[in-house]
Amino acid sequence: MKSEKLQFKIKNFENRVYEIVKQVPLGKTTTYKEVAARVGRPRAWRAVGNILSKNKNPKIPCHRVIRSDGEIGGYNKGVKKKIELLKKEGYFS
Repeated sequence: MKSEKLQFKIKNFENRVYEIVKQVPLGKTTTYKEVAARVGRPRAWRAVGNILSKNKNPKIPCHRVIRSDGEIGGYNKGVKKKIELLKKEGYFS
């Protein structure tokens, strides 16, 4: 029973992360830390990064999530691809 409860909490956290990231508009970014805070777990920015690193759904624009120090951060398709996508969306001028 305890394991099922934990699995539910993890899935719920993942789903909330994905829902927040879906709302990041074209040409804008947010940070892993901001996503964690909006989920209600302000210190869980690494967990947010781990969740997004496994994302395969193109409807979830995880490339729009960057580090709080302004660095690009990782991307499951490579940092070059992340930069390319952000340039196409007008994030870099």
